[in-house]
Amino acid sequence: MKALLSKAVGGPETLVLEDVPSPTPGPGQAVIQVKACGVNYPDVLIIEDKYQFRPPRPFSPGGEMSGVVKAVGEGVTAVKPGDRVLANNTAGGMAEEVAVDAGRLIPIPDAMPFDEAAAFIMTYGTSYYALKDRGHLKPGQSLLVLGAAGGVGLAAVELGVAMGARVIAAASSEDKVALAKAHGAAEGVVYPSGPFDREGQKALADLFKGACGAGGADLVYDGVGGDYAEAALRAMAWEGRFLVVGFPAGIPRIPLNLTLLKGCDIVGVFWGAAVARDPAAHRRNVGELMQLYRDGKIRPHVSERFSLADGAKAIAHLASRNAMGKVVVVMD
Repeated sequence: MKALLSKAVGGPETLVLEDVPSPTPGPGQAVIQVKACGVNYPDVLIIEDKYQFRPPRPFSPGGEMSGVVKAVGEGVTAVKPGDRVLANNTAGGMAEEVAVDAGRLIPIPDAMPFDEAAAFIMTYGTSYYALKDRGHLKPGQSLLVLGAAGGVGLAAVELGVAMGARVIAAASSEDKVALAKAHGAAEGVVYPSGPFDREGQKALADLFKGACGAGGADLVYDGVGGDYAEAALRAMAWEGRFLVVGFPAGIPRIPLNLTLLKGCDIVGVFWGAAVARDPAAHRRNVGELMQLYRDGKIRPHVSERFSLADGAKAIAHLASRNAMGKVVVVMD
C-alpha cells in the first residue's frame, strides 16, 4: 500500500510518498481501508515536532479519517469487516490503510459521504465540547467566533446557531465572513492582519465591540490566538467565557487584569484529552452530533480535495490560513 510519510522533522516539503507493508490488526484493533482523510492544524504541527504528541518516525500525518473496516483483531466485536466508519487518531490517516484501536471507530450513516465523514469528528467534536461542556452556551446568548471560516470555526458557527445563540463571525476576508453567514452567522466582522501595535490592538478591540453590541459577547471562541485574543477579550460581556481553542497566529499574552474587570473566565479546550478522560461523555456528544447531522443542522463544508500524492500540498494549503471549511485528502 502507499503512505505519505514523515521521515524527518520539517514542513510539508519533507513528506514522501512510499510503498509500505499493509498493517495487520493487533488485539482490540481494526484495520481501515481509508477512503478520505481530513486535514487539520495539528497535522501542520506534528510533522515539525511542535504538537503535544510525537509519534515515532516514520509516520503518516492525518488524525481524522473515514473508510471501510478491512479486518479486526482479537476481541473486537463492535465492528466487522465491511462497516463504514470514521475515526480519529494521533496520526496515520494519510495512507491507504491504517490500524487503529477499535474503540476509536464511529459508525457513519449510509447517506454520509466519505469526504464529509473525514471532515466531521475533529472539528465538530472540538467545537461541541467547547460550546456545550466548557462554554455552557445557552439559547439567546451571543457567541463571537474568531477564525469563523476555518474547520473548527465554521463548525462552531453552525453549532452555535443550532444551540440557539446569536453568532458573530470574525474572519480575515469578506469571502470568509460571507461563508460563515451562509452557515447561519447573524453578524460578521472582517479583521485586519496582525501583529498589532497598541493603537492597532485598540482599533481591533473596538471592531469586535461594535460587532458584538453594547452587551458584549457571552462567549468568545478563539481558534486563532496571537494579538486577536486580547482584543476579543476586551469585547466580552460581564461574566463571559473565553474559550481557548488554538494558536495559528501565535500563543497570546493576556493581561489578567482584564479578567477581573470583566468578571470573566478563560477556559481551556483540549478535546483530545477530554475524550480520553471521559469516553462516556464523548459517546453522548457523538450521538448528539450525528443526530444534528441527520436533521440537516450541521454539515461539513469540504472546500478542497487533494489526492494522496498531493497530501503535502493539502497540509501546506491549510498552514497558509487561506483554506475555508475543511480540506480533505481522498484516496480514490
